[in-house]
Amino acid sequence: MTRRARFLTLAPLAVLCLTLLGLASADGAWLGRVPAADHQRTNPYQGQADAIAAGRNIFEEHCARCHGENAEGKKKRPPLKSQRVQQEASAGDLHWLLYNGNMKKGMPPWAKLPDPQLWQLVSYLKSLHE
Repeated sequence: MTRRARFLTLAPLAVLCLTLLGLASADGAWLGRVPAADHQRTNPYQGQADAIAAGRNIFEEHCARCHGENAEGKKKRPPLKSQRVQQEASAGDLHWLLYNGNMKKGMPPWAKLPDPQLWQLVSYLKSLHE
């Protein structure tokens, strides 16, 4: 087999593997990186109307540009009303993601925000399922 023929045979396989790897990362691979202790953390503001309202303000200021005004997602940024965010991810998972970010997917870390604001943002995000 010639070098060109071998390339033409292997190139589509390589593209397929890279595509599958990208899809695996896009559909919640970050959840597997959350330490157990963080996964189990609970939101001290869960269900509190004032925390949800404060979280919406934080969302509008820091998140809506990428995720849309109503968290519906924009361009390649995911919607935050998804099953992954609403059912699969715990409050602790979301807090961890907000704090650490996921730069490979364009999500910046928000560690500069005080912890109470991160939890308020989690409260708002979790309220979107209703």
